Amino acid sequence: MSHGTKPIDVLLVEDDPGDVLMTREAFEDHKVTNRLSVVSDGVSALAFLRKEGEHADAPTPDLILLDLNLPRMDGREVLAELKADDVLRQIPVVVLTTSEAEEDVVRSYSLHANAYVTKPVDFDRFIDVVRQIDDFFVSVVRLPGR
Repeated sequence: MSHGTKPIDVLLVEDDPGDVLMTREAFEDHKVTNRLSVVSDGVSALAFLRKEGEHADAPTPDLILLDLNLPRMDGREVLAELKADDVLRQIPVVVLTTSEAEEDVVRSYSLHANAYVTKPVDFDRFIDVVRQIDDFFVSVVRLPGR
């Protein structure tokens, strides 16, 4: 993270505990001071974003890392709901998924995802990808309200 940048709030929507752990490790190894919140399904993601129920005090994320293959409500449905919401649509969404299917790429962008990244299976490469996403959104991109 470059000097002088404020930490950002990142929401990780991921149901695979291994991928959650690797993402946390990428943030820690990279000495990222960004705050990482995690929910494990699409219904919880929308509750978090809308500050409903147990998520009433949740921070509004500056960036969402969204898996597509989620229980209860998949990432495509979450993305559609998010981008249809006048308040939430401005939050950048990076689809971070194992799917390499062209139809998932096309559909994600048609639903206004800001980026589509296929998760590497190799641990070191996964860590590197998360770091690059973080660097880009913290050091390069200007986020709304920052």
